[in-house]
Amino acid sequence: MGWSGQRPLTALIGCCDSRVPPEVVFDADPGELFVVRNVANLVPPYEPDGGQHSTSAALEFAVQELKVANIVILGHARCGGVRAFLSARRAPLSPGDFVGKWVSILGPAHDDIAGVLSGNEDEDCSLLEVASLRRGLANLRTFPCISILEEKGRLALHAVYFSIATGRLLVLDEATNTMLPIDGERIVLPPMSCVEVQ
Repeated sequence: MGWSGQRPLTALIGCCDSRVPPEVVFDADPGELFVVRNVANLVPPYEPDGGQHSTSAALEFAVQELKVANIVILGHARCGGVRAFLSARRAPLSPGDFVGKWVSILGPAHDDIAGVLSGNEDEDCSLLEVASLRRGLANLRTFPCISILEEKGRLALHAVYFSIATGRLLVLDEATNTMLPIDGERIVLPPMSCVEVQ
């Protein structure tokens, strides 16, 4: 059993938002999900720089020690972290501005959709919530242990989006750039501005 004593098949990166508990959204029993929660369900890129990286450490543990078969990024509507990134007029919550520095990870996702942003904060927030899922998948693939296992077919990466208002769950289909709800309706996403994610 190793030093973990747990054997979940799925690691999940979710938001700290109290309205989006992953175990409830997926009707999961204890031990089924290895859950990492942070502001705005962000996945940082691989940065072996000697810093303290909580989400990266959890991913390393899930993949290397727990040997999960799936990694899921769970995004959601009405995300306060995404809104904080878009709201330039908001003052930092503390002198350290931990939230501001953390959500700066959204910068590349914002750049991906800059050409389709309308200036309407609600609409732009929704677009960025989904764009951050695509960028999160790209960032997962910057981790060598993740990309190698995905290439070998031993690890699957997924991104899903939860509507707080309706309870609807959408799954990102990367091949067709669409969100696929359970009811089968397809929602085509705006293209990412970068052809290749570095």
